[in-house]
Amino acid sequence: PGDAWTLTPEAVRRVCARTTGVGADGIVWVDPAGPPFRLRMFNPDGGEFERSGNGLRVLASWLHATGRAGDDSFPVEVGGDRVELQVLSARDGRYDVVADMGPCRAGAEERMRAGDDIVSLVRASVGNPHAVVWGDPEPWDAPPTLEALARIGPALAAGHPAFPHGTNVQLARVEGAGVVRALVWERGVGRTSASGTSACAVAAAAVATGRTPAGEVEVRMEGGTLAVRIDRDLDARLRGPVVAVMTGEMAPALAAG
Repeated sequence: PGDAWTLTPEAVRRVCARTTGVGADGIVWVDPAGPPFRLRMFNPDGGEFERSGNGLRVLASWLHATGRAGDDSFPVEVGGDRVELQVLSARDGRYDVVADMGPCRAGAEERMRAGDDIVSLVRASVGNPHAVVWGDPEPWDAPPTLEALARIGPALAAGHPAFPHGTNVQLARVEGAGVVRALVWERGVGRTSASGTSACAVAAAAVATGRTPAGEVEVRMEGGTLAVRIDRDLDARLRGPVVAVMTGEMAPALAAG
């Protein structure tokens, strides 16, 4: 944003505000003196978090559009890790971007209370924490519902004793070999139409529990579909589209608060 804007939790909340700010699910701060480009990521509540798969892909498209990155893969550093990004194609503000997310982790399936629900879930990590809640057969008998998400998401995401630092939550159901449908509740955000790290976590948990074989996993979310290539060691490669919406500069009144 420039020298006039100071990165603070209040400044992040102000910019992300839906009615009085720009409106966003978060902010990616980048030091352009790369590669490797050093990143920091913030939720709309002002809290800093480890990484965002969609944020990484959006950042890659911006670096490519501004000439800071070319067609070859390039590294970024975020949350203490290094991630390789690549813009595979770019035309008319539409980008096809891949991120090598590195190794995921997925634990054993366990049953846990989430508010008034007893759920079956897998704890997963993609450099940030996730709880993948499976809907077969409970707590729903059809694809995951927004009503279930509104109950279970906040019950697990913040204040749950099993997740002292909070967690991202996915309600997931396998719909066929290599196809998983998911709803997402993000820590510090709430209901989210799509999430890159959530897609990786769901794919890792599906492979780790034998629900789908390693390889290409299509994760279908409210906001669209992402492709996750995940091997037997749970290394994940995330691919999906990015569409540019706008560019601009913050007015001094918003920047200064």
